[in-house]
Amino acid sequence: MQNLEKIPEPPRSRPRAGAGSLHWAWIVAGVSFLVLIGTSGFRSLPSVVMTPIHEEMGWSYGTISFAISLNLVIVGLAAPYAAALMERLSIRSVLSGALVLIALGTGLPAWMSAPWQLVLLWGVLVGAGCGAISLAFVATLTERWFVKHRGIVSGVLTAGSTAGQLIFLPLLGGLSDNSSWRTASIVVALGSLVAVPFVILLLRDHPREKGLTAYGAEEAPEREPEAPEAGLATTSAFGVLRKAARTQDFWLLAGTFGICGVTTSGFIQTDFIPAAHDHGMTTTTAAGLLGIAGVFDIVGTTFSGWLTDRYDSRYLLLVYYTLRGLSLLMLPWLFADTVTPGMLVFTIFYGMDWIATVPPTIRLCQDSFGSSAGVVFGWLWTAHQVGGALATAVGGVIRDHFGTYTIVWFTGATVCLAAGAMSLAIRPSNTLAPNGVRL
Repeated sequence: MQNLEKIPEPPRSRPRAGAGSLHWAWIVAGVSFLVLIGTSGFRSLPSVVMTPIHEEMGWSYGTISFAISLNLVIVGLAAPYAAALMERLSIRSVLSGALVLIALGTGLPAWMSAPWQLVLLWGVLVGAGCGAISLAFVATLTERWFVKHRGIVSGVLTAGSTAGQLIFLPLLGGLSDNSSWRTASIVVALGSLVAVPFVILLLRDHPREKGLTAYGAEEAPEREPEAPEAGLATTSAFGVLRKAARTQDFWLLAGTFGICGVTTSGFIQTDFIPAAHDHGMTTTTAAGLLGIAGVFDIVGTTFSGWLTDRYDSRYLLLVYYTLRGLSLLMLPWLFADTVTPGMLVFTIFYGMDWIATVPPTIRLCQDSFGSSAGVVFGWLWTAHQVGGALATAVGGVIRDHFGTYTIVWFTGATVCLAAGAMSLAIRPSNTLAPNGVRL
C-alpha cells in the first residue's frame, strides 16, 4: 500500500473515498462480480459433459482430460500477460475480448467431430479467455480501487468466480441429462456474452477516471501515477517475474497456491462427478452436491476475506490447507449411490474451504510486491492452474488404469498437509490493516 501525502490545498484534492453518494468502486466491484460469475460457467462445464462426450464420441477420459489440462495451463500462462495488458491498454478492452473468446470456445464445440477440435476450443480459446479474467484481475482491481475493505472485496469477488462455477453445475447437469451436452455448452457461451455490455458501459480502470480516490483512501496522491512505459506485455510480465522470483516468499506462495489448484480445479472440480458416477450416483445429483458447495463457497470465501483484514494470513492458510487435507482423507468412504449425511457434511465444508485461500494469498502478495501485485499474482495463478492441469491429467490416467479415484483423494490430502506447513515459512508482514490490526 502506498503512503499517501496530504495535499496542502483542499480545493485541489479529489473527493474522498466514500464521501457523498455510492462510491464508484462498488459499481466496479459489482460489474466485476457479474463478469466473474458469467465466465465461471466453463469451469463447471467439463466435469458435467465429460462422461456424455466419452459415451457419445468414444473418446477416452485421458483424451478429454488432456483438453481440460491444456486449458488450465493456458489459463495460468495467460494471467500475468493479461494483467500486464490491463496496465498498457485497459481493463475494459481486455475483459471484453476475453469474454468473446470464451463464448466462441464454449459454443463451437457443439459442432465438433474430432478430439483436436476439443483441444483447440476448450484448451486454447477458452484458456486464453479465462486467463484474462482470472483472479489476477481481482488482485489488480482491488489494488487500484480499494484501501479499506480490500480483503473482504477480494473474498467476495473470488467467491463470485468459484461459487459461480459450482452453482452452474445443477443447471448444466440438468441440461446435459435432459437435453444434451451440446445444449449445456451453448448456454455457457451465451452467459459469457451477456456480461460484455456491462463491462463496456460501467467498468473503469482507475478511480481518477471518475475524479475519485480509491475507496478508503483519506486523500488523493500529490501527483498522478505514471503511465505505463511503452513495450510488450510479455516484457513487463517477465520483468516482474524475474524480480519476484528472487524472493523466497514468491516460491512459497507459488507452491501453496499450486497445491490449491491441485485440490480444487484439478481433483474435485474435474473428478468428483465421474467418481460419484462410478458409485452409482446420477450426474444431476453429483452436480447438485457441487452446487451446494458453491453456495457455501460464497460464505466461506467472503468470511475468509473478513478474517484476512484482521488476522495473520499465514495462519489462515495453515488452517485452510490442513482442514482440506483431512477432509480429502475421508472422502473415499463417503461415496454412495445416494446423498448420505457424511457426503453432505463434506460438501458443505469443502465448499466453505474451496478457495478461501485466495484472500490471504492476495494479501500476502500485495504486502510483498506492492503495485506489482497484480502481475505477480498472475504468476501465482499460473502455478495454481499448472497444479490443476497436472492433477486433471493424472486423475484421468489413474481412472483409466485403476478404475477408481481413491489414489487421487489420498494424493490431494498429502499435498494439502504439506501446503499448510509451507504457509508458516512465509515471512510475517509488517503491514497494518485499515482497522489498525497488525497482519
